[in-house]
Amino acid sequence: MKTYTYGNDDALNILIQMVDDHDLSAIEQEVEHIRKLTGADFRLIAVKVGSWNNDLSPWEAPPVFGNERFGSGAQQTLEYIKTQIIPELSEKLQDPACRLFIGGYSLAGLFALWSVYQTDIFSGAVAASPSAWFPGFIDYVRKNEIMTQAVYLSLGDKEEKTRNPVMAQVGNAIRKISDILSSSGTSTILEWNQGTHFRDPDLRTEKGFAWLL
Repeated sequence: MKTYTYGNDDALNILIQMVDDHDLSAIEQEVEHIRKLTGADFRLIAVKVGSWNNDLSPWEAPPVFGNERFGSGAQQTLEYIKTQIIPELSEKLQDPACRLFIGGYSLAGLFALWSVYQTDIFSGAVAASPSAWFPGFIDYVRKNEIMTQAVYLSLGDKEEKTRNPVMAQVGNAIRKISDILSSSGTSTILEWNQGTHFRDPDLRTEKGFAWLL
């Protein structure tokens, strides 16, 4: 994994975003848009994963599209964040005003949401168009206790209109997750965007971070 840093290194608002090459190509524009939307001072740490379907998956699952299975590398990825990134932020995190957020798009959004069930180090999470259809994830959310105060959820209004029977469940899944979070007292929102899963991923992600900030 490799990290890239944007924004103000001295800021007390710290955003961690899991990315791939496509995300990185638009990350500077995303940072600028978040700044314009919020006026907030922040630092964004982009973490580029090596194997998307393995490094961000909480547990193994069969292929949903193509032939690539989902691995179980999410725990190892979270450990990378906790052991390689968090120690560098330790001095800032001692400041009561410091807030650490995690977020991502698609499977990275699912990873961000899963992460705030694993640790209390994050003040909030962005799950933008997350892979909420992931097998077993609704039950996981239902049976476990979230450890953060705020969660931003979003989905494209055409994402559930797909011929893929597993991915077609994404709408029902994210509605259920939203209800579970609301019932638990978590500050949350479910925002609907226009289009399919592949429309404006950077815009959808930046809206989530802006909401948390």
